[in-house]
Amino acid sequence: MTQFWPGRRVMVTGGGGFLGRAVVRRLNTSGADKVFVPRSNEYDLRTQAGIDRALADGRPQMVIHLAAVVGGIGAMRANPGRFFYENAILGIQLMEQARLAGVEKFVAIGTVCSYPKFTPVPFREDDLWNGYPEETNAPYGLAKKMLLVQGQAYREQYGFNAIHLIPVNLYGPGDNFDPATSHVIPALIKKCIDAREAGDSAIEVWGTGTASREFIYVDDAADGIVLASEHYDRPEPVNLGIGEEISIRDLVELIARLTGYGGEIRWDTSKPDGQPRRMLSTDRARDAFGFVAKIRLLDGLSETIRWYESASVASAQR
Repeated sequence: MTQFWPGRRVMVTGGGGFLGRAVVRRLNTSGADKVFVPRSNEYDLRTQAGIDRALADGRPQMVIHLAAVVGGIGAMRANPGRFFYENAILGIQLMEQARLAGVEKFVAIGTVCSYPKFTPVPFREDDLWNGYPEETNAPYGLAKKMLLVQGQAYREQYGFNAIHLIPVNLYGPGDNFDPATSHVIPALIKKCIDAREAGDSAIEVWGTGTASREFIYVDDAADGIVLASEHYDRPEPVNLGIGEEISIRDLVELIARLTGYGGEIRWDTSKPDGQPRRMLSTDRARDAFGFVAKIRLLDGLSETIRWYESASVASAQR
């Protein structure tokens, strides 16, 4: 707990979502006692009217913008127009209206999908503009990247304190396990547990397994966001990651072992791998506001699997 947060009015868009709930919990433990979460059923933040009502009702001094339309490769391939438009309009209008309303600080949450397809590993923030994003991620990644441009332009012209954070792939308890829209870790956990329970002899996984990914536990990401919200005030974007990568093949084998699934793993190589490699440099976050992720992948996966199995049992008993 610090003296920064008590009494400070903070609006967290997407505060009811996976990352948003973790950020709100972290704000509360830091002493924030005036956190406003505009729910989508009451405030349509894709419209100026919804944004204006949220700003009027919350009267925030700070906005942490987490609200986004997200999904895995399948969802992005099926809805590129929606992923571009809704993410762009959510952020662009919100930042402008926040500026006009006198908000003191705007924290934009970007995406690792903004990085070029063939970014050298580890991804450094200075490489963000050195190429086009991986094609399946590009509409989403570019929509979020525009908030970086907007924030830097507003800082230059208006003196507006906007910062831009780039978390790597998230996972953890409370994640989205819907096969139609989930990311790789929850999708694999569900697939392995369903196959184990059904006694299936094989599961199918997209791609070749050669691509690599980095994952950050959701509570670590929330810690980084809250630290940056309090301490960071510069135009340069900042990665939030753990600085370690794992191949998708190794990830699948690890999740299979942790879930107790012993069947065959079949690779559908007709499906895309997505970006070839993904791992962030975490130096800037450490140096600028002291953020270092604490939860290692093995521990985070074990906790996520325990949570999912408990939640599944509780749901079956209702």
